[in-house]
Amino acid sequence: MDNSGKEKEAMQLMADADKKVKASGSFLGGMFGGNHKVEDACEIYARAANMFKMAKNWSAAGNAFCQAARLHMQLQNKLDSATSFVDAGNAYKKADPQEAINCLNQAIDIYTDMGRFTIAAKHHITIAEIYESELVDIEKAIAHYEQAADYYKGEESNSSANKCLLKVGHYSAQLEQYQKAIEIYEQVAMSTMDNPLLKYNAKEYFFKASLCHFIVDELNAKLAIEKYEEMFPAFSDSRELKLLKKLLEAHEEQNSEAFTEAVKEFDSVSRLDQWLTTMLLRIKKTIQGDAGDLK
Repeated sequence: MDNSGKEKEAMQLMADADKKVKASGSFLGGMFGGNHKVEDACEIYARAANMFKMAKNWSAAGNAFCQAARLHMQLQNKLDSATSFVDAGNAYKKADPQEAINCLNQAIDIYTDMGRFTIAAKHHITIAEIYESELVDIEKAIAHYEQAADYYKGEESNSSANKCLLKVGHYSAQLEQYQKAIEIYEQVAMSTMDNPLLKYNAKEYFFKASLCHFIVDELNAKLAIEKYEEMFPAFSDSRELKLLKKLLEAHEEQNSEAFTEAVKEFDSVSRLDQWLTTMLLRIKKTIQGDAGDLK
């Protein structure tokens, strides 16, 4: 499909909107309905943005939404301004991830100023995801997940806060920030173990906290596991705990074969994901003379 017609139409609309803005700023324009012209310009920029979207010119669409957002701000239409910045961010996501982040941050500033923390948290997650997948800056992704969790907690949305915290725990462990990961996994496990719908997940979080302990120090891991069994008796009967005990025994004996066998047995029933595989390999590497794989 030929999109050049849509693009031309969008560019004409941009020119029309620019004229309206200029006219509103002139002396006569100011006297005769300057604000009305700015409102018209907002609407025309938004139409142009949607035309650019149809033509798949994402940067131009993002720019047009940004123009609308700034004019809405000028008119003190805060909510419309924030919505336009979000629309701009969504368009830029397809072409310029950094510019998408800039637009979403401007939307967040408006939402937090208005006390709309739940929606601000949602956009922090979007920024974190851009850092995860597009810009691959895990430290910045962590910071935005933490901020989102903070806002969700403040609004008593604990389930949403926990989802964000689990992301922080996941990446902190990958970056070898084990103490931070342990604190998060313990915190989330404790907040889910009393919830009848979520308590099944608590054993997974205690398992992950135990693995982080294990990488740091074997004795710490033993003490932590005892503490988790006391706190959450259902953990005692779990396959995860049985694996941990076998791994501790193999580690004490510096027996890498027994370690690998225990992991294989567990994996045959519950497939290990990339994170668990990485953590188990890190533990295995502390066994003397280990080849550094799980085969």
